[in-house]
Amino acid sequence: MPKMKTKKAAAKRFKVTGTGKLMRDNTRKGHLMMKKSNSQKRRLTLESTVSGGEKQKVHRLMPYSA
Repeated sequence: MPKMKTKKAAAKRFKVTGTGKLMRDNTRKGHLMMKKSNSQKRRLTLESTVSGGEKQKVHRLMPYSA
């Protein structure tokens, strides 16, 4: 049986914490930033966790992540 490969596109977008949670960057911060408030822009810089249903899909893309 060959080794399972990690999808590198997913590995660049998600990271696993020490407790096993999956973290991702927020979207909507590439352009059109002038109309957003400072607090909204600051909130977008924080990472957010991946929800339960998506977690299984991401683990399938990164089999050695957890």
